[in-house]
Amino acid sequence: MTALEDSTVKCRGCASENVVLVVDVGDQPLADYFPPADNPGPDPRWPLSLWLCRECTLVQLGPVEAQLAEEPLAVESATSRAHAEASVKEILRDYPELLGTVVFEFGSPHGGSWLDHLYAAGSRLAGEDEKAGLVIDVHGIVHEPQYGDSLKLRADRLAPGGLLVMEFHHLLPLFIGNQFDTIRHGHWAYVSLRALQNIAALHGLTIESVRQAEMYGGSLMVMLRHTADAKPDASVDVVLDDEEAAGIADEVQLGSLHEAARHAAGALHDELSRHQAAGRTVLGYGAPSKAPVLLDLSNVTTDLLPFTVDLAPGKHGRRIPGACMVPIRPIEELKAARPDVVLVLTWDIADEIVAQLEADGGWGATYLVPLPEPHELGTRRQDAR
Repeated sequence: MTALEDSTVKCRGCASENVVLVVDVGDQPLADYFPPADNPGPDPRWPLSLWLCRECTLVQLGPVEAQLAEEPLAVESATSRAHAEASVKEILRDYPELLGTVVFEFGSPHGGSWLDHLYAAGSRLAGEDEKAGLVIDVHGIVHEPQYGDSLKLRADRLAPGGLLVMEFHHLLPLFIGNQFDTIRHGHWAYVSLRALQNIAALHGLTIESVRQAEMYGGSLMVMLRHTADAKPDASVDVVLDDEEAAGIADEVQLGSLHEAARHAAGALHDELSRHQAAGRTVLGYGAPSKAPVLLDLSNVTTDLLPFTVDLAPGKHGRRIPGACMVPIRPIEELKAARPDVVLVLTWDIADEIVAQLEADGGWGATYLVPLPEPHELGTRRQDAR
């Protein structure tokens, strides 16, 4: 594979033209486009591919511009709400000088806002153009097409001596965990710590420390300061070493994700077919933005998955986009149907979902998680056997 020949296409992080294709999953439906269930389609599709910048190492969507605006239909999970509260407590415990500081938050379509918890601790929201002692971006920046320009905005908001906290889904677990369904239109960047370090340096920022977070299948919470104020600790090198060992800045290594995705997609189709042949009913839980790519690549239609359910009322009466045509219904319909197998499409909060469905004792369902390979989860009842 060769670098992009069109000189107008540049890295979304550092503007280099030295960008190379590493993964191509073909034309895919827009992740957050959920048409009415009676819409016969076909749904619009756009190319979906990952490119690696050989200069800053940012992995990013290729030269595509999605044509449909994302409609905010999702409901924030209990896991996400609890994570926001715990994160604020952790940051204020470890950085007590930030108690009551001026804050600014760059929002995210995923939710997870820290502001109410910071207000409760005495913080004040920065005024227009006012710099803040604490600047927050929790899963927000990847929704902006130009990663480098967006990072500069965050650097510009940061007061001297202040702390920028950025949490994002980490490229490392995406790669080693075969989380290919997180590749989607609207998520423009797939970020490693190395790439963030390289792009941050262009805007006068240095990574001071990093922590692991379990959100979305594996995230990083990264603390940055203006370079003159930063004192990096050992946690930074630990993550950089892990990334280096996995080869996630190597185009050949990254390219192996393509075959891993195809293999896991085929395995999911085979697993659902096996249950169908055995006379077992399979229904889904969740209608996340991850589902269209997963089900499309797996060639799963209503023959194998008659419907899925979701907590978000705005998704009821709609369907997963693409060829699968799987309708989305209220959770009560899943409970009433009592399927033999529940396919957990929102696999990153599988524990929350199993606990919710098993709260009243459940009905003996098997919970199937699709990635990194299809596998079953235990329940308290099964574990007690």
